[in-house]
Amino acid sequence: SIFPSNVIFLFCHLRSGVTFIKILSSSHLLFPSGLEGYRRFESSAVNYSTMLLEADSERLYVGARGAVFALNASDISASSALTIEWEASTEQKLQCVLKGKDNKTECFNHIRLLQRFNSTHLYMCGTHAYMPLCAYVDEKRFIISSQPEEGKDKCPYGPITGYTALILDQQIYTASRYDFWSFPDIRRNAPTPALKTENAPTRWLNEADFVGSALVRESLGSSNGDDDKIYFFFTEKSQEQSTTYSHSRVARVARICKGDRGGHLTLQKRWTSFLKTRLTCSLPEYDFHFNMLRSIFVMHGLTPQDTLFYGIFGLEWKNVKASALCRFSLSEVQEAFRGPYMESQDSGSTWKEYVGKIPEPRPGTCITGKLKAKGINVSTSLPDEVLDFVRRHPLMSHQVQPADRRPLLFRRTTDYTHMAATVVQGVDEQMYHVLYMGTDEGWLHKAVAIKGQLHIIEELQLFEEPEPVTNILLSTERTSVYINSPSGVVQLPLSNCERYTSCYDCIFSRDPHCAWSGAECVDVMTQSNSPAQDYLQVGSRRRMK
Repeated sequence: SIFPSNVIFLFCHLRSGVTFIKILSSSHLLFPSGLEGYRRFESSAVNYSTMLLEADSERLYVGARGAVFALNASDISASSALTIEWEASTEQKLQCVLKGKDNKTECFNHIRLLQRFNSTHLYMCGTHAYMPLCAYVDEKRFIISSQPEEGKDKCPYGPITGYTALILDQQIYTASRYDFWSFPDIRRNAPTPALKTENAPTRWLNEADFVGSALVRESLGSSNGDDDKIYFFFTEKSQEQSTTYSHSRVARVARICKGDRGGHLTLQKRWTSFLKTRLTCSLPEYDFHFNMLRSIFVMHGLTPQDTLFYGIFGLEWKNVKASALCRFSLSEVQEAFRGPYMESQDSGSTWKEYVGKIPEPRPGTCITGKLKAKGINVSTSLPDEVLDFVRRHPLMSHQVQPADRRPLLFRRTTDYTHMAATVVQGVDEQMYHVLYMGTDEGWLHKAVAIKGQLHIIEELQLFEEPEPVTNILLSTERTSVYINSPSGVVQLPLSNCERYTSCYDCIFSRDPHCAWSGAECVDVMTQSNSPAQDYLQVGSRRRMK
């Protein structure tokens, strides 16, 4: 370009000829009073942490402390909200206090799991004053439809313990540190066979703090009859030895096969497909590593192989605020799991790359069509030699590098807490990944990924007083972003192009949602009846009449 990198070239001139727009940097700051479409729900409950919204649903389900709400997904501030009150009894709260827990924050029923169980019921779990319970919810009547059941194997005891859960085909997968004395664990709780991770002779998880999980249907289009996989994301105590960096904790991705049924004798009621490896997010020019994984978002593509993982990373030092966002491809994660294993030495204190013979079939792989042709139809038929190798070699040697080999975004003095992303097709027919990231002080940053970099295009202050964003959920059907915080839920439009009143402001926003129609700034996602060439947008070329 003939223009310096710090120069913005903008030409909004409606005359004959070709108009070309190139924007290099911009960001808009807005506050609650200036946010069009800003809606808020709050009640006497606090600690709004879980959300559930399905594409064809009119309801946004929200879990908080002592209550679950069904809100109007189009307008969460509407008075039609339904409520299930589910608080721990006075006696249970007293027992919690006697255990030494805080009667102002911990000794309540914090809803940690809220997901669909089947076509008629939801399933929820709460901490219940450090004695977890779970219950079914009749969706139509929005009531608890059964006697609550014990939840200590499905739900953590505390409100801030790292936790992730999935309900798939009425099977409940959870990962957490469940009680005071247990080790972290990844479990399938129902139906049988119930499976968990191994603790001896090799501990598969080391003080793991889970942030997310995802199903990737790798069986779709598989040429070898592969199984679907479930990926878990967490930070844990480091096991590797390295001369280039030293961290006590590292970010990880682990995976299991959905069809895993455990071993017959060896690894009985344990995963036979568990493998884990490191996720690396660093500034390579400084060899500076962000080793604490705070949030993960899975971007599903047209095929399973197109899956991307977006992760927010922070620093181990709590007195230093900084965040990095890295993007990982499923193919690179798969490649790491096909690579060499690590081996524990010196009673587990030192791990080095394993160089010995690897048994067949390859340890940790799913039951594929090739194995079924050899008579191995389920994991209980795997040889003991293979299962013993899995037991002792859960860690892979190769780390997963970001798809761009560096962070998409590095932000000083900002601690991002949660994120979500969507895909937007611009006027130029290019597909843009648009990300929404919440901070520990209640800001929402909207950003677009372009050529290996993430550009923040909008910064929204969500609350009058600082409070952390605890969850973010997007709905393209409702064109809304929903944000949880300790005090309530906020709903905002995915874009608000109407706020830009001139061609200059509209294009300057660099928002792929927004384009100039010749008379006003419009959201291109809602202009399905007009051809793309009728609009002007960042990077687009258009012949004006």
